[in-house]
Amino acid sequence: MLSDKLMSKHKAIPRLIRAAAAGAIGLAAAGGLAAFASPALAASTPGTAGTAPPTVYVQTNNPAGNQVIAFAQRPDGQLSQEQVVSTGGLGGIEAATPAGGLVSQGSLTYDPGHHLLFAVNAGSDTISVLSVEGSAVRLDQVLGSGGEFPDSIAVHGNLVYVVNAGGAGSVSGFSIVGQLVVPIPGSTRSLGLDNTNPPNFHMSPGQVIFSPNGSELLVTTKESTNSIDVFQVGLFGLLSTAPTVTLDDSSGPFAFAFTPSGQLAVAEVATASLHTFAFGPHGTLTSLAPSVLDGQQATCWVIAADGFYYVANAGSADLSEYTVAADGTPSLVAPVAATTGAGSIDLTASADGKYLYAEAGAGGGTVFEFRINSDGFLSPIGSVPGLGADIQGIAAD
Repeated sequence: MLSDKLMSKHKAIPRLIRAAAAGAIGLAAAGGLAAFASPALAASTPGTAGTAPPTVYVQTNNPAGNQVIAFAQRPDGQLSQEQVVSTGGLGGIEAATPAGGLVSQGSLTYDPGHHLLFAVNAGSDTISVLSVEGSAVRLDQVLGSGGEFPDSIAVHGNLVYVVNAGGAGSVSGFSIVGQLVVPIPGSTRSLGLDNTNPPNFHMSPGQVIFSPNGSELLVTTKESTNSIDVFQVGLFGLLSTAPTVTLDDSSGPFAFAFTPSGQLAVAEVATASLHTFAFGPHGTLTSLAPSVLDGQQATCWVIAADGFYYVANAGSADLSEYTVAADGTPSLVAPVAATTGAGSIDLTASADGKYLYAEAGAGGGTVFEFRINSDGFLSPIGSVPGLGADIQGIAAD
């Protein structure tokens, strides 16, 4: 049973969140929340149901001024640029990275339940909240990230958590209250790292993500500690005081995807491989099979799409294709399922699983467009160049 002191603390948290929300409403009424509208917004109000075509969002991560670019997805899967919106913050560049920009997954995250986009502004230690309806995008809020150099955001229900990659590293929580996002008092948890700010790209946390049922929050530390940290999510979105830590040898765990049965698939950058785990009690993770190498270089990003798992190999400018069996055993289907430009990075897939979009940072920043065939192989259908060498973050509604 909770002590009276602890219970009093937990009872105070909703009041603090409501007070923060009331303050944010006051700022909105006074024009204090950053908002940028365009003619496209005049005919469509973001955050409301509509019949907008599928949209892909790309984050420029420009250190001189971060932006989100909205692309309408045409019936053939190709993208058409519709709108560019400032995030009200600055992009960031991790130390020593050969391709520039962030080196993380989930720096731009779409929340379909609230029609919101969450973007990190690593260069200004803030996150941005943008309301969207298709390619109509509006900046609503810019909030402090609770730490240094935010590089990944996770959303589940009304909870939002950001991982800050600089210094000791931390995760900080926010609550979605109506149409506002407010910080959760007392939610910040240290990761206990020993990074610079900006962090070296080998050592920065790779991604933060919720487990499928929202009861755990997971963070990868790449080669900083070669671990997967799992926090328990408790009352009012507060996390356990410390995470359960699973060491992943010296594999450099980078990014996550989940199987239909809730198993965890982890892209490992140091070994260029995919490794699967099962959840156990209190955030423990158990390896389901040995890591499966793809024979490429710098396997970092991973997504699940239409029953297949695609990883981006930043060092070899290509994508590899895997499947994962019901028992969690991964299998390499194609070492090279498709090629991209140099510096292959973040990935997203259309909601219907028909198309895959891959960013590549080198060469001025390009999004490569692919059709996903029935066997999982990828057919190139076009590309969108000239998006900026520091692009990082891509999401689809």
